[in-house]
Amino acid sequence: MTFTIVFFHAHPDDEALLTGGTMARLAAEGHRVVLAVATCGEAGLASQEFTAGGRLASARALELEESARLLGCARLEILGYADSGMDGTDAPVDGFCHLPPEVPAHRLAALLFEEQASVLVSYDPAGGYGHPDHVQVHRVGRIASSLASVPVLLEATVDRRALQRALKAVTWFRPRSSEFEPSRFDSRYADPSTITHAVDVRPYTDRKRAAIAAHASQASADREDRTIAWLLRLPGPVFRLAMGREWFTEVGRLPGRRRLHDPLASLHDPQASLHDPLASLHDPLASLHDRTPPRRRSRQP
Repeated sequence: MTFTIVFFHAHPDDEALLTGGTMARLAAEGHRVVLAVATCGEAGLASQEFTAGGRLASARALELEESARLLGCARLEILGYADSGMDGTDAPVDGFCHLPPEVPAHRLAALLFEEQASVLVSYDPAGGYGHPDHVQVHRVGRIASSLASVPVLLEATVDRRALQRALKAVTWFRPRSSEFEPSRFDSRYADPSTITHAVDVRPYTDRKRAAIAAHASQASADREDRTIAWLLRLPGPVFRLAMGREWFTEVGRLPGRRRLHDPLASLHDPQASLHDPLASLHDPLASLHDRTPPRRRSRQP
């Protein structure tokens, strides 16, 4: 039995950095992984090599196609909204962050309905580190999941304390920049007490790393060092330590003392919010194997 999981991201490279391991894992297990991306990331930082002639959007779209292929995605949809930029202040009037969230939500809901998705993955309420387009992904995801009656809504995030520990552990490798100081993440991403799922993706970090590397424009810079360039310089064992776990909060589920390894546990137990906090589930889709699915069309990836 296979199932469809739709991952909704803001820009090219977000999919690889935040959820690439989970995407690769689910695809390898035979599930249909669909990637929807709101923008082409044309306001992203990159070297002159990629920005000359206003070609960054097309370059990043090609990079996204390669990343999706490496992660095993069966379908990629670029919604084509305008990138709002890092703080949104210079965003075009029709920038993604300025749109009424109901507008893109209806498009996303149509995709969810067409795919008969069992799960939608979007972002936490803070939008991770607070990018306005990431916050909008959260808003749109909440509305779209409701419109399409998706059984499970997972919000991708990062355990901020784990991130801070990882940055401290790789002190000798990280750039000498305040952007990488652990203290900068005191209020970014999620408080550990709110996280419901921690997915071990260490067996898939090679694919995750390759997908990150596909976003060559985002590893480039005319001046400062970039996050992707730094990550790709990490030795393999250090990369697995830093990037080998991905975190999610499931809407409607109360966090337990132990985080779940199965992002679809709620489909197995309707009383999901009252799950046994001592349970330790290892199959990320185990709950679906015992669930009678809705009738769906068969399709080829």
